[in-house]
Amino acid sequence: MDLGAGLKGRHILVTGASSGLGDHFARLCAGCGAAVTVAARRKDRLDDLVRDLKAAGAAEARSVSLDVADPDSIAAAFGALHALPDTVVNNAGIAEGGAAIDLDLAAFDRVIDTNLRGVWAVSTTAARAWRDAGRSGVIVNVASILGLRVAGGVGPYTVSKAGVVQMTQALGLEWARYGIRVNALAPGYIGTDINREFFETPPGQAMLKRIPMRRLGRPQDLDGAFLLLAGDASGWMTGATIPVDGGHLVSGL
Repeated sequence: MDLGAGLKGRHILVTGASSGLGDHFARLCAGCGAAVTVAARRKDRLDDLVRDLKAAGAAEARSVSLDVADPDSIAAAFGALHALPDTVVNNAGIAEGGAAIDLDLAAFDRVIDTNLRGVWAVSTTAARAWRDAGRSGVIVNVASILGLRVAGGVGPYTVSKAGVVQMTQALGLEWARYGIRVNALAPGYIGTDINREFFETPPGQAMLKRIPMRRLGRPQDLDGAFLLLAGDASGWMTGATIPVDGGHLVSGL
């Protein structure tokens, strides 16, 4: 089965698309023939991405400003869409590092507002639009293996991603009656420009040794699971979370 073929002709909205995995997923969807709307706060980066997608032959590529922590921004973004999306990818996320005992409540709130409350707000906005239009829809939440196990120094992030996993189950259960499916992808440690230098340090190398496959993930390592969840090949799946982590979750304690 060609999982990418299942995205051809679909309209896919990707949040947090100005960098990292959001950028990667947008390019992947466009390359599979989907019409893509990319959303984030940094509109200049989105416009650059749209130009790249069009230059690469994307069927349709548009951008929209979106701050998932701001309900007014979400409403404005959905109002600006040229058409309802078929799939919404909740990828926007941030992290605040540091020992929990030293973090102030504002740091916790920033992470929860974006990573958890934002996913809820975007998902419910899309679900109401699909329900009112009598249409089905697909939501793919980008969670993390840190929503299934924990690591030190990123407490608010792990709490937010655990909430995303539980939210995926709760919304998948409630919305199945409307033909709205909600699933999550839980990446392990993926190499990006932000963390690449860390993984070249002794602590970073020690962390890599705890991954059974002994390497960082690449964005393209997520492609198979993402394409499965974003299209109709997962038509009988909802409320599920798929880890893609090089075996990290099954490593010995």
